[in-house]
Amino acid sequence: MEFKDYYQVMGVKRDATQDEIKRAYRQLARKYHPDVSKEADAELRFKEVGEAYEVLKDPEKRAAYDQLGANWKAGQEFRPPPDWKAGFEFAGGDFGGDTADFSDFFESLYGRGSRPGQRSRASFHVQGEDRHARVLIDLEDAYTGTTRSITLRVPEVDAQGHVSTREHRLNVTIPRGIRAGQHIRLAGQGAPGIGQGQPGDLYLEVAFNPHARYRVEERDVFLDLPVAPWEAALGATVRAPSPSGPIELKIPADSEAGRMLRLKGRGIPGNPPGDLYVVLKIALPPAGADPAKTFYRNMAEHFKSFDPRAKLGV
Repeated sequence: MEFKDYYQVMGVKRDATQDEIKRAYRQLARKYHPDVSKEADAELRFKEVGEAYEVLKDPEKRAAYDQLGANWKAGQEFRPPPDWKAGFEFAGGDFGGDTADFSDFFESLYGRGSRPGQRSRASFHVQGEDRHARVLIDLEDAYTGTTRSITLRVPEVDAQGHVSTREHRLNVTIPRGIRAGQHIRLAGQGAPGIGQGQPGDLYLEVAFNPHARYRVEERDVFLDLPVAPWEAALGATVRAPSPSGPIELKIPADSEAGRMLRLKGRGIPGNPPGDLYVVLKIALPPAGADPAKTFYRNMAEHFKSFDPRAKLGV
């Protein structure tokens, strides 16, 4: 999938004001409208312009796109980084729009088929919009609960029509047992109201930072644990890490690589709590020195009837 440069599609500079983008869209929409244009690729160009305008007309979509696009050029191979929208505060439920005819590139960033939140334009007392953001926490925070200081970026349009971002700093209580995908509601931390309207709320969608040791599925946590061949063959009690602290783990004799040991209730806390699954990985000592090589040769001779590929039928 290629990266799409929406500024190039619209024929505007990256620092164009919102009014300049609107004017460019109107001109291009008239030029390529399939009902009036005689251009051979009018319908395609009309859709491309509409897609670019869907992003650039909205300060929230545009600010996030600008950050992502700083590292890409039109035509380059593109895959959006995981959680690329994390840390951006925005109105509505997501970055979505009515996007049924838009490209795979757009879908990979903003999703497909959802509609943006409705925005109040009344001139009297109106409650402020609820706002949303995705925040990343450590897995260990879900085990203990904690308070974290976070900084969100809030897109704004200045008096000249340029899009910029301001920082929104706040302290957030992370409740014990929270799962990825759940929301934390911060009352009154959304957009300010109009007139004497109350401010909206801020909803933080929680996701976990990538972890060097653990994988998470709902409340269950998975750990790949290296064990020595003799520990797997003879059985052993070993010390292993867990998100709640080190544990003593019994390795059953004759364990094979890939065997999964379940530690009930050791996953993310909850009612009921998740489980911790330890997946055994056989770690082979290196055969660099002559004594180690001799040992491996003797083992090969001793187990010469053992075929590790017997089940493959080759």
